[in-house]
Amino acid sequence: MEETAAFCYNKGIRKQNRLGGFYMIRSSKERLLWAQFDALQLGSGWDEEDIEKPQILVEDVFGDSHPGSVHLNQVSEQVAYGIYEKGGKPGHFHVTDICDGCAQGHDGMNLILASREVICDMVEMHAGYVPWDGMVLSSSCDKSIPAHLKAMARVNIPAVFVPGGSMRPGPNQTTSLVAGDISLRQKRKDAITPAEIRNYKRTGCPSVGACTFMGTASTMQCMAEALGLALPGSALVPATMSELQFFARRAGRTIMELVRRNIRPIDILTPQAFRNAIIVHSAIGGSTNGLIHLPAIAKELGMELDPELFNEINPKIPHIGNINPSGKHLTESFWFAGGIPRVQRMLADYLDLDVMTVTGKTLGENLEELEKNSFFEIGEGYLNNYGLQVEDVITPLETTEEMGSIAVLKGNLAPEGAVVKYSACEKSMRSHKGRAVVFDCEEDAHAAVVNNEINPGEILVIRYEGPRGSGMPEMLMTTEAIVCDHRLNGHVSLITDGRFSGATRGAAIGHVSPEAAVGGPIAYVKTGDILAYDVEKRTINIVGIAGEECTAEAVETVMAQRRNEMVLKKRAYKGVLKRYTEMADSAMKGAGY
Repeated sequence: MEETAAFCYNKGIRKQNRLGGFYMIRSSKERLLWAQFDALQLGSGWDEEDIEKPQILVEDVFGDSHPGSVHLNQVSEQVAYGIYEKGGKPGHFHVTDICDGCAQGHDGMNLILASREVICDMVEMHAGYVPWDGMVLSSSCDKSIPAHLKAMARVNIPAVFVPGGSMRPGPNQTTSLVAGDISLRQKRKDAITPAEIRNYKRTGCPSVGACTFMGTASTMQCMAEALGLALPGSALVPATMSELQFFARRAGRTIMELVRRNIRPIDILTPQAFRNAIIVHSAIGGSTNGLIHLPAIAKELGMELDPELFNEINPKIPHIGNINPSGKHLTESFWFAGGIPRVQRMLADYLDLDVMTVTGKTLGENLEELEKNSFFEIGEGYLNNYGLQVEDVITPLETTEEMGSIAVLKGNLAPEGAVVKYSACEKSMRSHKGRAVVFDCEEDAHAAVVNNEINPGEILVIRYEGPRGSGMPEMLMTTEAIVCDHRLNGHVSLITDGRFSGATRGAAIGHVSPEAAVGGPIAYVKTGDILAYDVEKRTINIVGIAGEECTAEAVETVMAQRRNEMVLKKRAYKGVLKRYTEMADSAMKGAGY
């Protein structure tokens, strides 16, 4: 019987696709409210059949911003083919992201974390101005991936995430972070030749994709898969391989099945899924920024991830990822070794294998299917091209020497917490007591390192760089200057209310909360005070004043006096950074708003 306009308006349109399945078109009611709706889409290249198909938002961060985004139009094209195959109509949208690497050392870095919120908001707007039946989001890098995962949770329509994959390695299995050594020597007289600089610039980023170390970009690709929002095996696929296109095409097909079954992010992002993700994060030596992004994603669902959950999980989980910067190998080799599915299979006794994923199947079922489809066998063949075995890249459980990779420290310097990636820190520096040298911005601290004004044994403190202070920029330029300086490497720590790159090496403690801008204890530390931290004990404290160690009670007396005498610094911003610094949560709660 022919469906009437009245039936369509009141009930929605139930359409049969070419394969015999049925879909409810979410926008059918709204289309009858205003004839221009359909006219506008027909004027944009749709035809009359398209507007009666399930409509899928296909959004990426394509643009000329950096290698992780410049190829994503091709990924989205493949997604669209998969949607068409299953009887849907894709609509393409783009919000280009920005790159930490281009923002190092100047005020552009202050905008990077805030961009996560802006991208998320824009996806929400694109997904909300018409009722899409589902969406597929694609990105590769640090802030765009968590932005997309936040948006998936917030919008909560059937959704699939497609990671943009890994960049090729540089010469001699190097990464783009050779820049740390190059940049330090550029600033010191006669320390580098023009040829060295040019050779790095030509080879530091040899292809499209995310930087090929386990930084935040790679970590968040892994987290998307570990949460169940990306197809099994898709995180960190080499971006120049045809496999990336295969995953994208399959994502287009998959979203149509999710729409048919009405499987939404809320069905996937359960407490068990977040726990699984933290376990994987611990095992691979994930970025400290994961402790910002995972809580921010959870918040979109009304969930709170207690930072103590990381402390509970990390000591129990073998750190099996031998991946730079916590290990030797690069993310391309990690994917060849089996990537996240290999890690999940090895950690099966720790994980909940019954969680739902975007395949419409459980994690356990996904792993069984990958085994049947020779996923692991094919990857091992590629790994053999490098003369490597799986156990070189992913350490067998029985030979693992270290448990976990991340710790949350607390004490009178950081009552709410601070974060350290101890897997990338020498064991000798996992506890340290030293004289504080205090800076109110990273630029001054970096200049002090470059100019040889910092001495072994000291602890650099960089404050007013938290979410409310300056947008929470990363301190990579300074941490790299320290580890590339043979006089300081392994002898100097850095403590900050800012954040770090996922590639940060050395004794680097960040996310100190409460931050200086809201009157946290770090605002009242002075150069010459004595600080101490201990990763094993999960502590971080002010233990001395003006060069003299003293009791905790004496420290608190002095700090109370300083709170009455010292004036907090305020920075004036406008536009998006003003909104962000006025509204952002504590770093330990995800630094969102």
